[in-house]
Amino acid sequence: MLSELSRRAEIIDAPDIVRMLGVRFAWPGGRKFQIAIDDFSLPKGSKTLIVGPSGGGKSTLLSLLCGIVVPQAGQITILGTDIVPLSSAARDRFRAEHIGVIFQMFNLLPYGSVTDNVVLPLSFSRDRRARVLKRSDAATEAGRILGELGIDSSLLSGSAAALSVGQQQRVAAARALIGGPELIVADEPTSALDLDHQQRFLDLLFRQVQEAHATLLMVSHDRRIGSLFDRVVELEDIVTVRGGP
Repeated sequence: MLSELSRRAEIIDAPDIVRMLGVRFAWPGGRKFQIAIDDFSLPKGSKTLIVGPSGGGKSTLLSLLCGIVVPQAGQITILGTDIVPLSSAARDRFRAEHIGVIFQMFNLLPYGSVTDNVVLPLSFSRDRRARVLKRSDAATEAGRILGELGIDSSLLSGSAAALSVGQQQRVAAARALIGGPELIVADEPTSALDLDHQQRFLDLLFRQVQEAHATLLMVSHDRRIGSLFDRVVELEDIVTVRGGP
């Protein structure tokens, strides 16, 4: 208990890996819908859960954070770099090097093997690939992470489409973790699981995030899992939705 309290105290004092200031975003095409984020920060090494209802701006927040879309105003600083003024290609490179993403629908290549899916980010990130090759080859490292996440080695050469939902979820997590990106972002990754399987998956994910010395940001509508995280942030406390469709 004391060690956990000490860890949380260290996180409170940790520098921010992410800072969003004065962000304003509206989808193109004349829609009035606007997201406003005045000030949000993410301490390095933390496990943070953002909770809020569907349609409240969670996915848009993550899209901004990952540089998939850019705001009309404001700063989004990650690891000391403001990604807003970067070109689209530069944002893609930055995301590939520094951010591992676990998508809500997993976004696996259905006809690729399990190993092929996990090593895919290494094709777009020189630094992540170099970190893997210092330890072993890419396929071996993929197998190691998958094994830690509970995927049997007999499944590695098979199609990702043949896996169960829970297994696909773990493959998606391994893909985000390989090569040790500093930030892991997860969009409702446990939405298809019951509470027991949610906790099992998060325990495995947390162990891998901690081993990689990474920072985890997850968004969900499910408040029941909040006790598993260092920080729980209400979406409405950081995101203001203005206007409508």
